Amino acid sequence: MALPGYLEDTGKDLAKQMTGAYSVPIDTTKFTGSQFVAGQDPLQTQAMGLATAGVGSYAPYLQGAQAAMGQAGTAVGGLGALTGPGAGTGAGSIASFQSPYQQQVMDETLRQYDLSRGAGQQSIQDAAVGSGNFGGGREGAMLGQYNADTLANRAGIRAGMLQQGFGQASQARQQAFGNQQQMANMYSGLGQQQMGLSNFQRSGMGQDIGALGQLGAMNQAQQQAKLSADQQGAQTAAYEPYGRLNQYASGITGLAGGMAGPQYAQQGQSDPWGSALSTAMGLGGLYGKMFNPQKLSFG
Repeated sequence: MALPGYLEDTGKDLAKQMTGAYSVPIDTTKFTGSQFVAGQDPLQTQAMGLATAGVGSYAPYLQGAQAAMGQAGTAVGGLGALTGPGAGTGAGSIASFQSPYQQQVMDETLRQYDLSRGAGQQSIQDAAVGSGNFGGGREGAMLGQYNADTLANRAGIRAGMLQQGFGQASQARQQAFGNQQQMANMYSGLGQQQMGLSNFQRSGMGQDIGALGQLGAMNQAQQQAKLSADQQGAQTAAYEPYGRLNQYASGITGLAGGMAGPQYAQQGQSDPWGSALSTAMGLGGLYGKMFNPQKLSFG
């Protein structure tokens, strides 16, 4: 039985369309390549720049902390010489805080006192001469008492100057201890402050970098989702003609002999060549029936 003309014409039209379609390679550049890969988000770039610029930015604070702690250690070391009774003449002793001019002041004071004392003795002798008692017992008694009193007074003056110098030196030593201790505390606090600034610098910068990186990653993921959708759409559009030909061929083979149409890849899949092979096999069977009408059967 001859193949109906409309079916024969349809088969030839299908063959022509397939020849044209499969003679042109698929332009895979429309759905492949780096244009479908999301680039680095500006926030990610900012985070990387901040991280790069921040490398070692906390180092000056650490160096400052180390220097301050070193000064604090030196100050604390100096406290040892200022503790204890302060005996001797070494560094930190009470003697080391005494005025270097103390002895000169004492010597001059006592010299002036001795001059005054000598004048007093001369006054007693002159009075004895005037009263006719020079060399007598009364003169001797008066000179003896005068000398005893003035020598005792001289010793008291000397002791008072020594005590005053000692007290002033002791007070200066205590003041030095307080100053040294205050300096140690100050440098220690400064070192801790510098260390805190270093930790704050690193922590704050790390938080900023992390936040920028996370926001940038979210933006990048959203952009990648859009590009992936565009890529899938471009791929589907490129394979769409082959899908239509597959459906066309399946319908013809069914009309030609009740044959089950071949299994084709669905539109949008990434294996058009497998579909093309299936279509070609289906058409082979179709044309075999076309040119062997006796194998066709129509109800």
